[in-house]
Amino acid sequence: MDKKQVMIGAALAGLLTMGVTGQAMAAEKEKCFGVATAGKNDCAAANGSHSCAGQAKADKDPNEWKYVAKGTCEKMGGSLKPGDKK
Repeated sequence: MDKKQVMIGAALAGLLTMGVTGQAMAAEKEKCFGVATAGKNDCAAANGSHSCAGQAKADKDPNEWKYVAKGTCEKMGGSLKPGDKK
């Protein structure tokens, strides 16, 4: 193989590794409701008030969520279900 083929192979291997690592990381996270701060939510509100990330209007709204490491949500004062008050 010439140098160009080796570099392309290494780049592809790196991309595949990142894809597998990314999937494993996503599997180790969970939605945590009630911990997002205003403008820092990860996606649509559970009550349908908006449909996009970064649109939370208030801190710790029980219908707004963020991805957190699996097993840490309730320790942070959040809930695994939307709308639950603390």
